[in-house]
Amino acid sequence: MASPEAEDSGLHYGYEQTLMYGRYTTELQEFARQQASQMREQHTRLSQDVSRRSATNWRVGCWKPVKRFVKDHIGEDWIFLLLLGLSMALLSFFVDYTIEQCQLVHVWLYTSLTTIAGIQYIIWIIYPCILIMFSVGFTQIVSPHAVGSGIPEMKTVLRGVSLPNYLSLRTLIAKSVGLVASVGSGLPIGKEGPFVHLASILGHNMSKLLTNINSSYMNESRTSELLAAACAVGVSSNFAAPIGGVLFSIEVTATYFAVRNYWRGFFAAVCSAFVFRLLSFWIKDEATITTLFTTHFRVDFSFDLQEMLAFAFIGVVCGLGGGFFIWFHRRIVDFRRRHRDSRVGSLLEYNRFVFPVVWTIIAMTLAFPHGLGKFQGGQSTYKESLSMFFSNITWSKAVSDAEAFADQRQEADAIVESFGQTNIFVSLIIFLVLQFILTAVSVTLPVPAGIFFPVFVLGACFGRLVGEAMAVWYPEGIVHLDILPGGYAVVGAAAMAGAVTHTISTSVIVFELTGQITHILPVMVAVLIANGIVQYLQPSIYDSIIMIKELPYLPDLKGNKSYNLTVADMMRTSLYFVSYRSTYAELRQLLKKSHFRSYPLVDSPTSMILLGSVQRSKLDQLLHEHILEIHAKRQQAVLGGTVAGGETDDEEGPPSPQNASFQGSACYEEVDNDNGSDSDGGNSGSRSPLGETPKRLRQSLARTSTRLRSLFVRSDTGADTTDGGISTALIEASLREDDAMLQKAVDLTDCPIDPAPFQLVETTSLYKVHTLFSLIGLTHSYVTAVGRLVGVVTLQEVASSVVKAHRGVAYQRLQDSDSTHELQALTTHVASAFEGGREVL
Repeated sequence: MASPEAEDSGLHYGYEQTLMYGRYTTELQEFARQQASQMREQHTRLSQDVSRRSATNWRVGCWKPVKRFVKDHIGEDWIFLLLLGLSMALLSFFVDYTIEQCQLVHVWLYTSLTTIAGIQYIIWIIYPCILIMFSVGFTQIVSPHAVGSGIPEMKTVLRGVSLPNYLSLRTLIAKSVGLVASVGSGLPIGKEGPFVHLASILGHNMSKLLTNINSSYMNESRTSELLAAACAVGVSSNFAAPIGGVLFSIEVTATYFAVRNYWRGFFAAVCSAFVFRLLSFWIKDEATITTLFTTHFRVDFSFDLQEMLAFAFIGVVCGLGGGFFIWFHRRIVDFRRRHRDSRVGSLLEYNRFVFPVVWTIIAMTLAFPHGLGKFQGGQSTYKESLSMFFSNITWSKAVSDAEAFADQRQEADAIVESFGQTNIFVSLIIFLVLQFILTAVSVTLPVPAGIFFPVFVLGACFGRLVGEAMAVWYPEGIVHLDILPGGYAVVGAAAMAGAVTHTISTSVIVFELTGQITHILPVMVAVLIANGIVQYLQPSIYDSIIMIKELPYLPDLKGNKSYNLTVADMMRTSLYFVSYRSTYAELRQLLKKSHFRSYPLVDSPTSMILLGSVQRSKLDQLLHEHILEIHAKRQQAVLGGTVAGGETDDEEGPPSPQNASFQGSACYEEVDNDNGSDSDGGNSGSRSPLGETPKRLRQSLARTSTRLRSLFVRSDTGADTTDGGISTALIEASLREDDAMLQKAVDLTDCPIDPAPFQLVETTSLYKVHTLFSLIGLTHSYVTAVGRLVGVVTLQEVASSVVKAHRGVAYQRLQDSDSTHELQALTTHVASAFEGGREVL
């Protein structure tokens, strides 16, 4: 009988195999033709494959230079800054447009639905309440870090302090949506501070994304420089003022600024401002790219020299008013904190929605157009009110003479309708007083809220008041030029905003907002006078918020005081340190007692020669690995004794060392709280203890805790064996071996060590210490004497020293924790908590 192989071969060539003999079923020529046809088809397919492969290789070859260019250049600064400016311009325009639509809907609902005053009042207050409630709830649910301005926190971040989750994408979403709702409600709050925060979040996350392309973004110094540029982008995208935006961001966020970072801020700010105005030109159908609040003051003779006294008066009053605003804002916060436990206070504070809604009702009632709102432009938005304050029209003439401004009739009618229902001076005073109080309280609400723009409008209102008074007192001008009240409003806006924020760059911002620099000299004089007065009275509003929130920040030294303090007066001498002679047991106790991010490394506890610094995470990892090794050996010994005793588990079998429970070790639980292990994804049979994820460890713990507890606890029925049949001597020997292994010296061979941590000497003055901490962004520094570690100075000690020096309190050296607590209690308003993002030791 033919074999299967022969049969298959015959079928392949058309040869039919039979029991006796074989016969051809196909002619040989026909078979040859078929084979030739198949070979031609194979050759054709092969040629096509080669052609397609060549074309693919050609396309790949063409794309290789493009990919190489993208990889080499996408991480460059100018591309990063361009993308940041474009992204922030798009976000700014979207937020601005949405806020404008929300405010228009509010006015439309009030004017169009009904003419009954009672129903109009209900509509007038319900709509803002809904928006405020949404803003409060959304920010609280998504990210509470979105509450507030953002500039004080960014000031501490740029100082080198880490605020967890403050620059996360969740905060970006919460800040954007919450800002639209809060500002769209019509409350007197701004958006410049939140825009600085939004730009910083975008810059931070873009740099993290580009880290995979260009490793230079992992540099801490580079990250700080890019965040500083992002702050400038936030201001410029808000006001379309790139020059003023860069200068303002430097003044409010940086103690020292690297000049090499100047071009980054200007480049990103110009890109953002240009795209922001370009979008307005395209979408809002504007005639051309213009400024936000265009003015038309005289260029040849803008003011008489005698008017400089009036401008200086505006600077003096704005300086006093700015100081009073900062003090009033802080008193409001203190009042709410003191009465938090009262019956009314508990109702307002412990329910997050009650106080914002109650205050919104009060604010909207005061702005109701049929009430006090008719005296202060209740239906006008803040932008519309500011445009009226900057107007070239003299309000007193527009009210008294309807034909005085025939060529600007529409603008004049809007002014008369908003502020001309009664005497314009009464209207301006009512607006000034009410908005002052409403702004100071509104910025304390738990919603995204800025401060700059409301106080900017307050200053413009006061400047307009002075300008209108001058126009009435000198209708023909002081000498021969007519008074321009709009110029006084510009001066007042810059002076008030500069006083509250302690900045000079507001003068540049108003020039970019109005498009004219005709009043450059009066603006500069008023801003300088206002700053000189307010800096003597109060800190800036951002520093005040830092004190209120107890953020970790270093106060400034006063130039008129003498500081006779040295490092020896402020350093902490009770130290936590690691030495080459430290055991694992000592390391375990060290990590339990303290929670610092790094520890000094010395050669021995007796000599205390400083050798470097070790990160806490690395020490955690060393202890983690060592304890896992101890448990693996212990379980192998114990489980080996179980097998020898003849006891097995029919369902699960003897547990492997990798999956065994670690419940018996308290020190492992302490370490596991700080550092979780990641799974390596390998087979369970070959997986090491470090490869176990915390989830698998917990599952293993649930399965084997009972069995291990019976192994390690003495039995009540027998003196020499446990319930599992294990010899107690074996257990005691295993425990003694564990103690011996914990007494081993820590192996620091493979541990990364910083060989050159920052060091000071005991005689270094407070001036130098303050300058170094501010300039370099230090969070701590070790104090050495001839190479020996004698103490440590942290940001907390330096801040407390500055505060005590300002108060004139005699300073005592910190020797123990008791004196530290006393000092913290004495200086609680200067970041004594230091809980958010502690980076000391």
